[in-house]
Amino acid sequence: MRLLESRYGLGCSVLGAIVVAGVICCLFVAEFAVAGEYRVATFEADITIPIGHACMGGCIAPAKEIVDPLFAKGCVLLGADLPIVVIALDWCRCSNDSYDRWRHVLADAAGTTRQRVILATVHQHDAPTCDLTAQKLLDRYGLRGYNCDPEFHERAVQRTATSLRKALTTPHRITHFGIGQAKVDRIASNRRVVSPEGEISWRRGSASGNIYDAPEGKIDPWLKTISLWDGDHPVVAWSCYAVHPMSYYGRGGVSADFPGMARARRQKDDPGVFQIYFTGCAGDTTAGKYNTGDPANRPVLADRLYRGMRAAWEATERQPLEKVEFRLAEMSLPVRRGDGFTTKALQATLADPKAGRCSRIMTALALSWRQRVDSGQPVDVPCLDLAGGAAQFTVMPAESFVEYQLIAQRLRPDSFVVVAGFGDGGVGCVPTDKSWKEGYDSTYCWVRSMTEKLVTRAMAQALGADIPK
Repeated sequence: MRLLESRYGLGCSVLGAIVVAGVICCLFVAEFAVAGEYRVATFEADITIPIGHACMGGCIAPAKEIVDPLFAKGCVLLGADLPIVVIALDWCRCSNDSYDRWRHVLADAAGTTRQRVILATVHQHDAPTCDLTAQKLLDRYGLRGYNCDPEFHERAVQRTATSLRKALTTPHRITHFGIGQAKVDRIASNRRVVSPEGEISWRRGSASGNIYDAPEGKIDPWLKTISLWDGDHPVVAWSCYAVHPMSYYGRGGVSADFPGMARARRQKDDPGVFQIYFTGCAGDTTAGKYNTGDPANRPVLADRLYRGMRAAWEATERQPLEKVEFRLAEMSLPVRRGDGFTTKALQATLADPKAGRCSRIMTALALSWRQRVDSGQPVDVPCLDLAGGAAQFTVMPAESFVEYQLIAQRLRPDSFVVVAGFGDGGVGCVPTDKSWKEGYDSTYCWVRSMTEKLVTRAMAQALGADIPK
């Protein structure tokens, strides 16, 4: 490892509330103390669903066996101001009040605020999707457990909070941070493909195979890793790569899939370095070009991801951690328009016993998002800023398309920007304007079309970048 003593001299703090074209961005900037006064506590908890629990929100086969456990893995950064929690869940999605419940309980455990809990799901499909309001809506029609089991949900939250509290009794001193990246070989490809006849579609799923022998399309090939160190001893590392994390799914085998395998292998490499993995903005990226759904592909994809994680670690450069900032942009995204997305139409589908199981679940999720918007609660876009912009970590909502991750990096070309997707899952997919113009259409998208400017401006505020005009 190389020790970089030079500081980047970056940093931009914006105080107050800024209203920009429909995006309300309230920035709360907290600067910690000088180097040598930081600590970190790492924690994990088993959050595996029980047999019979719904997977992927109830739209695929429920849990029939536990292939491997699901974990919550995180850390708490401590300094002179309120703690910051960074955590990834091996769940498909946490949406709306489920997402808030996780952040509220963990914030209480850490002695901080809900906004300073930077949480995302890894998004494996053989895992739960939880939206407590959606489940309450389903309960009205006797559809208990269609989306999730609220009692299990609360047990998982409390179990994780207990682990966090215990970790706070033995924190590690932090003096440095590290950044490293490496290209990942033959995993990610974009859903968007063009047929020999020139037809554009988004047919490339997680296990669709090499459709039309089309190129990978727009992806972010780089896996990025941020690490925290005590002198020359690494303590925790979190890695992020933008691809849907499924090799095969829907058969009832609960699993953290190939990211879980790669993460566990890295943990064995360096038992003293706590490993966390995030999925990037992967709403439109899958392993489909290199995967047919054959179970034999899972360890192959895991090995490729592991090699990327290992290479990023070997490329890591570290420097003193002399400054930490936290920023928060509050992003207001409008609900989707159209006849099938009105409250009246959605309520009719939810009440219709002839509607299919998945249709009613998706409708409940859409209504939950509408209630969220009607309440005036925005989507949080948090940012952890290390050493005045030398490295930044932010989380985007739900299935944000990979282009947003690339935009974030262009907004701060002077910074090592790591972007996770699958934060608050309430909005569903977050396509780019180009995707809408080319005909993208999914019922699992509850945000209005052509909102790229709103999303980009919120990212700019979170990252401390100039606001695009």
